[in-house]
Amino acid sequence: MPLSVVLITQNAAALLPECLASVAFADEVVVVDSGSSDGTAEVATRYGARVVTKEWLGFGRQKQFAVEQAAHDWVLCLDADERVSPELAASLVRALQAPATPVYRMARCNRFLGRWLRHGEGYPDWSLRLFDRRHARWSDDEVHEKVLYAVAPGTPLGTLAGDLLHESGEDLGRYLEKQNRYTALAAQELHRRGERAGLPEITLSPLLRFFKFYFLRLGFLDGMPGLVHISIGCMNSFMKYAKLIELQRMQDQ
Repeated sequence: MPLSVVLITQNAAALLPECLASVAFADEVVVVDSGSSDGTAEVATRYGARVVTKEWLGFGRQKQFAVEQAAHDWVLCLDADERVSPELAASLVRALQAPATPVYRMARCNRFLGRWLRHGEGYPDWSLRLFDRRHARWSDDEVHEKVLYAVAPGTPLGTLAGDLLHESGEDLGRYLEKQNRYTALAAQELHRRGERAGLPEITLSPLLRFFKFYFLRLGFLDGMPGLVHISIGCMNSFMKYAKLIELQRMQDQ
């Protein structure tokens, strides 16, 4: 089956070369850019991608817009700071020779503080990224978007061998800034849905998250990077609900 790779970008010129080089097997690459000022579009064009400019719609709607620009129904959705490992590329090509399902997930391996995480929240971090757009689409969520799909009863979710490698190259300061933006968006989305938070959510959610990923999912085996990664995830749970409580109080005044 012919394959389109789609990406959304903003100021990702430094990240694109490795990402695009890893998907040279695709029939086309579509980059939807939202106003980059660092030459992202030029880099993408140099690597053979088709560039479409679109103002920012939020993560879910921006990714769905990118999917709709593809020439083929089978799409692989990537971020600019990700690359397809050779094993994953081979598995993907084999799957498309005779697709057994319209949706496939893959393990995402995250590099954090110089270490490839293999446990906890960092791995396998299952990500549904390959799908037939006639049966699946991105949700409209501003952040923490997900692929929604409809398949016939009994049709399994496909799993590809190999890793999707995620290496943003961010320092800890920029990573924390991004997490701050994400928790604000997540809180706004919960508030829009009418959900509320209180003492149980703000206390238990971080604690249960730490226990699950540091102990049950063996995050302690990833050393100090694993501890820091999971601790930030727990802080994100706390901040999301703290910001939701703030929004509740502003509304109730």
